[in-house]
Amino acid sequence: MDFKQLRYFIAVAEELHFGRAAARLFISQPALSFDIKKLEEQLGVQLLLRNNKSVKLTAAGETLLTESRTLLVQLEQVKRQTLRASQGLSGRLRVGFVNSMLHRGLPAAVNQFQLENPGLEVVLVEMNTAEQAQALQRGQLDLGFVHWGRMAPGIASELLMSDTLVGCLPVSHPAANHEQIALSALKDDGFILFPRASSPHFHDLIVAQCVDAGFSPIIRHEARLWQTIITMVGLGMGVALVPRSLVNAWSADVRYVETGNRAVRAETHAIYLEGEIPQVAQSFLGLLRRYIPDVARMG
Repeated sequence: MDFKQLRYFIAVAEELHFGRAAARLFISQPALSFDIKKLEEQLGVQLLLRNNKSVKLTAAGETLLTESRTLLVQLEQVKRQTLRASQGLSGRLRVGFVNSMLHRGLPAAVNQFQLENPGLEVVLVEMNTAEQAQALQRGQLDLGFVHWGRMAPGIASELLMSDTLVGCLPVSHPAANHEQIALSALKDDGFILFPRASSPHFHDLIVAQCVDAGFSPIIRHEARLWQTIITMVGLGMGVALVPRSLVNAWSADVRYVETGNRAVRAETHAIYLEGEIPQVAQSFLGLLRRYIPDVARMG
């Protein structure tokens, strides 16, 4: 018994007519009758009751129809899983990420990717940029999402999203109800920044933007996550500059205002080992781009 015989039997069992089943299978009726008779001989049971007027299933035929359908579904699953494996779409994809990616489409992309690829497990590991670069070199990650793209030799970088910085002010701030202010208006406020050791990219980017506006920022507090920085602003502990794409993530007790400088961009890059990017990582990147906030979308 083979899968071709089972497909032939299913067609006859569903049509209950050899002529219609043969037409459906694009074979001759005598050839179909021969194969069904051969299947019955191999199994040693009668599957069909047939005469010149009708075709009916026996109890054995009913059982074989149910089991054959299940077998063919399983066969298609095996074929799909084998194809996915050949394309790298099975196994495990290890992805490093900076915290802001949790609010830039990463969770939704992971959920959708796993729905589309049930044989593949996506493992997320939160790391800063330097840690991700090291993990890639050690073979501990397949793909990473970082705040800057100047990588050591052997690591490829691809610009994924870019958006401007906006002022984040406590609701009690005198400028909180303004749509736009000059950044220099915040020169006497205490700023909340990333420690330079944990995020040199954003630390230097924000300090440089303040210097371009004519002042050195008063760094009052430091925090390692955007969520923490914005929470501290909401508690009246200072002001901050944050990427526009995070504005909708947290809004309680803070106000976001334009500062007029659109030249400075907060960038996020995808990183992976140089050479041809693995198919699974390439497929995930393609899906993630659909979930990037519009304000940070490239192209």
